[in-house]
Amino acid sequence: MTTAGRLDPADHPEHGSAAAPGLTPVDTHLAEVLAALRPVPPVWLPLADTDGGVLAADVTASTPLPSFDNSAMDGYAVRADDLAGATEEAPVTLPVRGEIAAGDTGSYRVEPGSCLRIMTGALRPAGADAVVPVELTDGGADVAAFRRAVTAGNALRHRGDDVPEGAVLLTAGTLVGAVELALLAASGQGSVLVRPRPRIAVISTGNELAEPGTPLVPGRIWESNSYMLAAAARQAGAVTQRHRLPDDPATVLSTLERLLPDADLLITSGGVSMGGEHDVVKAALSKLGTVTFRKVAMQPGMPQGFGVLGPDQTPIFTLPGNPVSAYVSFLLFVRPALDALKDLFPQRHRVVTAALTAAVRSPQGKRSYLRGVLDPAEATVVPLTGQSSHQLGALAQANGLIIVPEPVTRLEEGQAVDVMCLP
Repeated sequence: MTTAGRLDPADHPEHGSAAAPGLTPVDTHLAEVLAALRPVPPVWLPLADTDGGVLAADVTASTPLPSFDNSAMDGYAVRADDLAGATEEAPVTLPVRGEIAAGDTGSYRVEPGSCLRIMTGALRPAGADAVVPVELTDGGADVAAFRRAVTAGNALRHRGDDVPEGAVLLTAGTLVGAVELALLAASGQGSVLVRPRPRIAVISTGNELAEPGTPLVPGRIWESNSYMLAAAARQAGAVTQRHRLPDDPATVLSTLERLLPDADLLITSGGVSMGGEHDVVKAALSKLGTVTFRKVAMQPGMPQGFGVLGPDQTPIFTLPGNPVSAYVSFLLFVRPALDALKDLFPQRHRVVTAALTAAVRSPQGKRSYLRGVLDPAEATVVPLTGQSSHQLGALAQANGLIIVPEPVTRLEEGQAVDVMCLP
């Protein structure tokens, strides 16, 4: 069974809050995050810049669509009565008095017993009440033969038959995508009041991190989290920038303060483990007193931090440094937050039920998200080997996360499980 819609933990009572002592349930942490968020303020933007934004007010049609009667096909503008009785065996011929191209603003008229050649989208000439597609004629340039009678209104688009004047084109809260953008453009909207795409700054910390493409020495790793998180945020509809910083609290703090004016949300990865002396993010933010660090009852991704910074109360997520932990944390907490910033109802991840092809284990009191390969046709899911939080290889193979509820420590082969589909 497939589920979709808003985040609602009650939809999955088996994923309850039976968290281990001292750990915050996943659903509690998410609820507190969402309660602290406020939507991005709306601004007027040129139409070309509204893609991915969310309308902050209804948009109405100032003119009908289409704004004039026009031809739906290439053919001939005619008076329908002139073609009465036309057949394949006995076609009706009419002189062609001219041609009207799309965009031609001249004044034309079809007199009785004549016709005008007309192109798709061209203004209906006075006197004409129908268009005959060229396929039903001989295509004549001076005289055209019509092999079939038509009724009034044939192949005509009438003023306002798409959208009448004054009608609501799109309502507030609509996400502007390709079709919405086309409708706004077709209605002549030069600018629109929208909540723009949230601006996200992603920061990875660690002295061990090297930029991909540079030489690597023992003890260093190529940095991947900022690339992954920035890409995930872009796919969720944000505008992103990424930064890599050393393990220095002063540098982290000054960078965060510098980024605040131009960010709607901040994401850090690394530096938030429980008790490590090199937890630079925790050290930097502790002076501000606005970020709460906690252990969430989940695996991977137990160490989490969330709070707000600066005069605008800009939200910040401090995610674990292990890449799988960071990615799962993004899916569970940051992605719903991005919906909230856009003033959309946070969407629950698509979850399906499938049968395990092998047994899996999970720690008591934590909700596990195990990488797996879902086969929708067979309704099965294969747990992958390599479930450690640093193993990106298995994550790249996975198309779903097997959800093991907090009270459960083992699920057997063949048992039905919920699988969260990966985007």
